[in-house]
Amino acid sequence: MLKKTSLALGGAALFLAWNGLLLLFLWSRPGNIPSPQSPQSPEGSRLLPAQLLQLAQDAEAELRLQRDLLLQIQKFSRRQRQKTPEPPQIPSTEAEFPVIPVLVLACDRSSVRRCLDKILRYRPSARRFPVIVSQDCGHAETARVIASYGQAVAHIRQPDLSDIAVPPEHRKFQGYYKISRHYRWALGQVFRTFRYRAAIVVEDDLEVAPDFFEYFQAVFPLLQRDPSLWCISAWNDNGKEAMVDAGHAELLYRTDFFPGLGWLLLAELWDELEPKWPPAFWDDWMRQPEQRRGRSCVRPEVSRTMTFGRKGVSHGQFFDQYLKFIKLNDRFVPFTQLDLSYLKKEEYERFFLQQVYSAPEIKIEELQKDAGRDLGAVRLQYRGRDSFKALAKALGLMDDLKSGVPRAGYRGIVSFVCRGRRVFLAPPSDWTGYDPSWS
Repeated sequence: MLKKTSLALGGAALFLAWNGLLLLFLWSRPGNIPSPQSPQSPEGSRLLPAQLLQLAQDAEAELRLQRDLLLQIQKFSRRQRQKTPEPPQIPSTEAEFPVIPVLVLACDRSSVRRCLDKILRYRPSARRFPVIVSQDCGHAETARVIASYGQAVAHIRQPDLSDIAVPPEHRKFQGYYKISRHYRWALGQVFRTFRYRAAIVVEDDLEVAPDFFEYFQAVFPLLQRDPSLWCISAWNDNGKEAMVDAGHAELLYRTDFFPGLGWLLLAELWDELEPKWPPAFWDDWMRQPEQRRGRSCVRPEVSRTMTFGRKGVSHGQFFDQYLKFIKLNDRFVPFTQLDLSYLKKEEYERFFLQQVYSAPEIKIEELQKDAGRDLGAVRLQYRGRDSFKALAKALGLMDDLKSGVPRAGYRGIVSFVCRGRRVFLAPPSDWTGYDPSWS
C-alpha cells in the first residue's frame, strides 16, 4: 500500500513539473508573438498566422510526448500492482449469509406479543432475519399489538376473510380451510411478491429458544446442498423433558416425519408445492408420500420451539397430554462452529443404523425395571402397527402415525430417552418401507 501511494505521488509531481516546463518553454521562445507595444506593420500582420500555427504544432508535439510519458507511468504502476497484489477481502458472516425472513402467521391471538418478543430478542441481525407478520381474521386487538412494534416487523394482512365453501361433513373444520388458505397466501407473498429464496415459518403461539437462529443458520447450507432433505424443523414431537437428553442439546437427527412448528423451506420447494396446495389440513397433506417423495427433515434432540397456544382451531388436541410438556432448549449451542456433515444421508444412515441395530434388544418390562445412563443404549422392536402403538403408548410417546410414518421417526426408528437411558423403538433390520395403511 505504501509503495502504491509513493508511486502515485511521484507520477503526479512529474505531471505538474512537465506542464510547468512546457509553459515556460513556449512563453520564453523569442519572436513567436510580437509585443503589443510594437508597431503593427503589414508584414507583422502577415507573419502572425504562421507564428500561431507553428506555436500550435509545437504544443501538439509536446502534448504527445506528455501522453507517452503518462502511458509509461501507468504501465509501470500496473506491473507494480501485479508484483504486490492486494490481500483478498474476506466477506463477513453478515455479507455471506443470505437474507431469510421469519414469517409469523397470526390471526386473533393478541398473545402474539410473546412470540414476537422472543424472536426479536434472539435474532442476531435485523438485516439477515427480517420479521414478516401475516395476519388473517382481521382481529383488531391483534392488529394493534403487531402495529406496536413499528418498523421492527412488517405487517401484511390476508385480504380474503370470507367463509369457504366446504363439504357438509367438514362444516366444523371451516377453520382448517382458512388456515390453509392463509398459508398459501402468506407463502406466496414471501416467495412471489418479496422474492426471498428461503423462509422460516412460525405460528403466533410459538416461543423460540435462545439458539433458534443459530440452529437454522448452521443447518441451512445442508438443506441447500442435500436433495434428500426438504425442511429443517425446530421441533421434536417426542421432546418431553423426561424423554430427551438435555445434556446433549447439540444432537440433531434426520426424520421422515414432517414436524412443522418452526420450520425452514426453500423457494424451490414452494415452486413444487404451490400449484397443488391443499384446501385444508395442509400439515397432514405434507406428510403424504406424494409430497414427501422419500425426503427427510432435520430435527433437534431438544426442541427450539414450544407452543403456548392451548386454545385454537384444534381445540387443544394433544396439548394437555403432550405439547405442554415439550422442553424448550434453554442454553445456547454454537451450531455454526460444529461439524454437521454427519447429517448427510449416506453418512447418517451408516452410523445411525449401526448404532440402532448393534444395541441389544430387550423387552419393555426389562426397560421399565432397569434404568440409568451407565447401562447403555437398548432397542425395543415392533413388528406391526398394533405392536408399535402399544409400545409407544406404554412409553409415553405420541402413538399416531401419518401415512404410516411415526412421529420423529427415521426409517421407522424412533429415538428417545426413557428413565435416563437411550432407547430405539425400531422395526426389524430388514425393514422395507412405510405402509400408509398403518395410519
